Amino acid sequence: MASNKQVILRDYVTGFPKESDLVFNDATVDLSVPAGSNKVLVKNLFLSCDPYMRIRMGKPDPSAAALAQPFKPGQPIYGYGVSKVIESGHPDYTKGDLLWGIVGWEEYSVITLTPYSHFKILHTDVPLSYYTGLLGMAGVTAYSRKGETVFVSAASGAVGQLVGQLAKIMGCYVVGSAGSNEKVELLKNKFGFDEAFNYKEEQDLNAALKRCFPEGIDIYFENVGGKMLDAVLLNMKLNGRIAVCGMISQYNLEEQEGVRNLSTVIYKRVRLQGFVVSDYYDKYSKFLEFVLPYIREGKITYVEDVAEGLEKGPSALIGLFHGKNVGKQLIVVARE
Repeated sequence: MASNKQVILRDYVTGFPKESDLVFNDATVDLSVPAGSNKVLVKNLFLSCDPYMRIRMGKPDPSAAALAQPFKPGQPIYGYGVSKVIESGHPDYTKGDLLWGIVGWEEYSVITLTPYSHFKILHTDVPLSYYTGLLGMAGVTAYSRKGETVFVSAASGAVGQLVGQLAKIMGCYVVGSAGSNEKVELLKNKFGFDEAFNYKEEQDLNAALKRCFPEGIDIYFENVGGKMLDAVLLNMKLNGRIAVCGMISQYNLEEQEGVRNLSTVIYKRVRLQGFVVSDYYDKYSKFLEFVLPYIREGKITYVEDVAEGLEKGPSALIGLFHGKNVGKQLIVVARE
């Protein structure tokens, strides 16, 4: 048996989550799997902090069930992570293998492998932490959309920074929005966006978008919702497309904001479609073939915001909803 520190959800959350909603538990774990079992025992190395996890902190919501089942109060929360196999009863994994996928927020997890739930890490010439974002869920999310003139909200986050860079590689004109001047500079000077603006300093989001897109937007990669979505709808081109990845502005509201300009979807024949990254996991090998050369050649820049230690997990996760992170937020549980 070994000690196994865990991050537990105290109770279902309403409104903005607080660090006190997450508590620590000192548990123990058997460092073996039962004979004849196909389960895998892993040591967690890196954990990913993602906005969708807020949905799982609330009471069961039938409308969100297809995307995210709620965490259970009194039990460890879970999300994407990078792990090392300690012992395996599964024929495809052996001791020492590295993988990424869904694991508990704890030092050790016992996982059951299902199709596309976990992926073996075969390329270790890039930082392992990249598999929490760039080469994991966030990267596959960004890879699944492309276009001509592209607007990305929450553009300095884990997904947004990649959407913009991949769109630039494909020859698009790309504009991003972010919540601080520091992040705006990052978008323009490090990630290569053509233009960017701080939405908190814009009195009129409609005017800001017209300034950046005088002829309109072909594709909007939606991460925010609310007032930004309303302004974007007024600036979409005829037959424009909106890929709805997330709506972080709405996750902490007990009653979500309505959309006032939805009729433009009719007049401009706009296609608005939500998607979930797991819909594209069958393309993961193709994604790696596409993106790894760009990483190795230094043509994709990736910024991480790293919290050291599982004990920093609650503050790192809650900080997402206050815009404290710069780049992909992740937690280092162990370095080896």
